Amino acid sequence: MTPLTEETTPRTGLIVIAALIGFLLGQVLATLLEALGAALAGYPGGLSGLASSATPPWWASSLGLVGLWAGFGLAVLVAYRAGGLAPWPGQWRPRWGDLAYVPLGVACQVAVDVLYALFHPHGVSGPAHRLFDSTSGPTLALVGALSVLGAPVFEEWLFRGVLYRAVAEGARARLSRRASVALGAAASALLFGLAHAELVQLAGLVGLGVVLALLAERSRRLVPSWVTHASFNATAFVALVAQRAH
Repeated sequence: MTPLTEETTPRTGLIVIAALIGFLLGQVLATLLEALGAALAGYPGGLSGLASSATPPWWASSLGLVGLWAGFGLAVLVAYRAGGLAPWPGQWRPRWGDLAYVPLGVACQVAVDVLYALFHPHGVSGPAHRLFDSTSGPTLALVGALSVLGAPVFEEWLFRGVLYRAVAEGARARLSRRASVALGAAASALLFGLAHAELVQLAGLVGLGVVLALLAERSRRLVPSWVTHASFNATAFVALVAQRAH
């Protein structure tokens, strides 16, 4: 078998399909893990009770994230093994200079908050309250770590490390480099936003996705986009904790 290189043209269609299947499989695994957790905990109403709860218990949210990430990981594996895509060299190798991306994530969160404040949409903070309202103390710290540090790892790996590259690099035979980067950033950002299944937050997530894709392209690594993404989530988490403290 010929080893893959960065110049190998990825099988874009196969990779996008693998990502979709991985996402759906992750949803199934999340549901199965939540059902198992509900059975072990004796949760009232079982899985249907969890689905209808406005504030599901911390263990349900945690198990759901683990199941979803397993699906993401499978999609990444397929992209690398069958999709003609090779990881960027050292894409997860941190550098001290990556700390400079922390303020960028904070600025992105502030910008999104300011834009939403202008239009006063209803339910902007709904997903955060659903995730955190049933937590406190150690469970708040655990779910916070999963959402601030864990989620960006798997989301950057799939949406920037795989989907962005599959679209952008796959289009370079037909488009200029600038046009292919724009197409990849737009497509991966839209899929990133849609994957969260939150209509109110869609515009902000797509905007963030574009920024993260451009960071990944510029650095040819995933750590800068991960740091930006993590600090974006951390800003929202700190604001939520501060709000609860008052």
